[in-house]
Amino acid sequence: MNKKALFLILLGILLLPMVVFAAVDSIQTLMQALVGSVLWTVFAGIVVICFLYAGILFLSAGGEPAKIQTAKSAFIWGIVGVAVGILAYSAINIVGSMLS
Repeated sequence: MNKKALFLILLGILLLPMVVFAAVDSIQTLMQALVGSVLWTVFAGIVVICFLYAGILFLSAGGEPAKIQTAKSAFIWGIVGVAVGILAYSAINIVGSMLS
């Protein structure tokens, strides 16, 4: 199965409960429900896993400079991911307020 099909299937699974149980009357309501529940839960889980991975890399480095550099890189990319997630949330809120 290619990556695009897998992504669409996972996206459908994540959105299905919201579409079935939510009374969506506008795009803004749909965006708020999507950002408020599903995306933040997934985002928080990914952030925790990323920082745990970076911590494990630091602990298993054993003083080797190459492994420490790899752990630092993983930590920095985790911070970049958090920043991008927060900026994406802000962009969604700005677009949602412009549409209302």
